[in-house]
Amino acid sequence: MLALAVATIAVGTLVITILEQATEIPDASAVYLVAVVIVGSVGGTAAAVGTAIASFLVYDLLFTEPRFSLVVADTDELLNLVLVLIVAIAIGRLAALGRERAAEADRRTAEATGLFAVSRLLATAEQTETVAGAIVERLARDTDLERVWIGLDGGARERILADTGTGPVPSANILTTLVRTPGEEPARWVRAHDTHGRGSTSVRQMTDGDIIRIRVETAGTAFGSLWAVKAAGTGVPGQESTRLLSLAADQIALGLRRDRLRQEATAAEVARRSDALKSALLDSVSHDLRTPLASIRATAGNLADPALTWSTDDVRRAAETIDEEAQRLDRLVRSVLDLSRIESGALQPDFEVHDTAELIGRAVARLGPGLGARSITLELADDVPLVWVDAVLFDAIVSNILDNVADHTGPDVPVAIGVHERDPGRVIVTIEDGGPGVPSSDLARIFDKFQRTRQPGEGARRGMGVGLSIVRGMAEALGGTATARRSDLGGLAIDLDLPVAPEPPPDETDP
Repeated sequence: MLALAVATIAVGTLVITILEQATEIPDASAVYLVAVVIVGSVGGTAAAVGTAIASFLVYDLLFTEPRFSLVVADTDELLNLVLVLIVAIAIGRLAALGRERAAEADRRTAEATGLFAVSRLLATAEQTETVAGAIVERLARDTDLERVWIGLDGGARERILADTGTGPVPSANILTTLVRTPGEEPARWVRAHDTHGRGSTSVRQMTDGDIIRIRVETAGTAFGSLWAVKAAGTGVPGQESTRLLSLAADQIALGLRRDRLRQEATAAEVARRSDALKSALLDSVSHDLRTPLASIRATAGNLADPALTWSTDDVRRAAETIDEEAQRLDRLVRSVLDLSRIESGALQPDFEVHDTAELIGRAVARLGPGLGARSITLELADDVPLVWVDAVLFDAIVSNILDNVADHTGPDVPVAIGVHERDPGRVIVTIEDGGPGVPSSDLARIFDKFQRTRQPGEGARRGMGVGLSIVRGMAEALGGTATARRSDLGGLAIDLDLPVAPEPPPDETDP
């Protein structure tokens, strides 16, 4: 700054010399005001005042009579020179004040920009943890701190949420903590002993007060602390950095509180849905288990009644009734178990290459007696590729769909099963019937758990309403989808979208 003052005074002196010798201007001392403005704009008030006084002395020595003396013979020149000095000091102060205000505006802008960046990161993030790293990086850059990290309270040890450094976090016996009070009273930095008792594992030896701490808390709930390491040889953060760190800690606390409230709301919703699912399951199971059990007990009781005389055909029919109801019970239990495996994510498909027509043929042959007199048409497109599925799960899917047909359509309703390739890598299996179908308003909910549709005039409910839900869950486990639509036969059509088997690797023995 001294060099700038000397240079501007020297240039001003040269200009004054030229003006007073080449023109009729008797007193060009006002030129020094330019030097004062320049120095004041760069160096502040003290530098401006110093430049003004130096300019006064230089002009007195070089341009007033007697020269090279501080004495001024002409009182008019003395008065002009003193007035120039006063004006120079005033102008220098104004220039310095403008510089200070510009610097303050720049600091405020940087502070606002930093706070906006932190707020935007938190506002647009699903979880605070996902943006915590970007936040501490931003704070370290904007506040010139050596290292910044966020620690969450977790019992005996803090959990580090984000850290700009590597390795264990440093510690010191005495911390510099930001104390914030309600109201208009400004926050202040206070040195206090570290009550965490962490061992010192820092890269450089921490001295007392090198580590600063801002509590992360809101609405009476403490979540942890915002920590930082000051650069070596620096004092506490300035006003702008303190405000930024304090507001950032508040924003982080609000983000963590939002995460906690979201988790609590999610847990409450899961619990509510779980209770609703349990209630629906108990309602369905209790009703659907009582019906076959009542039939079995009634038939078995009649067989055991010594007062009744049974022919061989009657005994056979009674045994068949018991067997049918037992099979019905078995299907109900398997449906509950399948639904439980789907809900818990316990399905582990054993993928293999299979021929779709062969898998469908087995299922139809096994379920044939239950389908009665219904005609079943199998339509296979040419060159249908093999599929990549689990044979057991695929059989369960087809069985649930055909059981649904048997439960909700008449005995003479036609059934069609088609297989074709839709897109490269995908095979579509369509199972449709000519029954009454499902109302269009119910198609979107047909795969929901415990969803039943009843046609006008239909009797008591049959099944628990989980068959098609199991179909969708198993189809998704196989990497496919299940969708419902109105069948061209007039009833319901279920489309299964399944993956094609991958190409076998080339034989390395081939030339």
